[in-house]
Amino acid sequence: MSEATVSVIVIEDEPEFRRRFAQIIQAESSMRLAGVAANKREAINLIENTQFDVMMIDLGLPDGSGIDLIRRVSERQPDTDILVVSIFGDEHHVVSSIEAGATGYVLKDSTPADVIACIKLLRAGGSPVSPAVARSVLKAVRQRSQAAQAAVTPEENPLSPRETEILQLLAKGMSFNEIGDVLAISPHTVTAHIKKIYRKLAVHSRGEAVYEATQMGLLRA
Repeated sequence: MSEATVSVIVIEDEPEFRRRFAQIIQAESSMRLAGVAANKREAINLIENTQFDVMMIDLGLPDGSGIDLIRRVSERQPDTDILVVSIFGDEHHVVSSIEAGATGYVLKDSTPADVIACIKLLRAGGSPVSPAVARSVLKAVRQRSQAAQAAVTPEENPLSPRETEILQLLAKGMSFNEIGDVLAISPHTVTAHIKKIYRKLAVHSRGEAVYEATQMGLLRA
């Protein structure tokens, strides 16, 4: 067996899908099927007694959630890649899986070639997701960003209204002179405000200020 061979375990309760995924792995010369499990109990035994590089897992197991297994493997074997293969592409399942430690997420209608390509991408350091799954992730990120912005009250915002306004223009890539023209103030005044912004946010550059303000929900989308 080559050192490059990728060992894969498959955790799937549906016999047809379990057999299909096992056959996909077995048909790929660069991969080895290290074991299969049909439920959470079997999966725990497999995880604790098998050496593997990739875990392919369904979320809906008959005796428990696949999320628990994802978290278990992610915490105990951080170098292992975890590929969720599920019928669920909604925001809740996708985000919960990623937060638990999944490194890839594809839907069960993926072709054999897509599954193999995803595993190879995982081992190369990528994070493959199906297009529908990517939309769910983007939606979740957008909603969380909006929630973070809405959660910041005037009392919690360390910046004055003028400083927030300047930072918003700064985030759009405007120069100090351009900001001065838009707000009808001198470039020197703009510079003074920006120094205060940097000090309040504990940063030292435009990029750091924009990033930190975005994380705090201070900038409008």
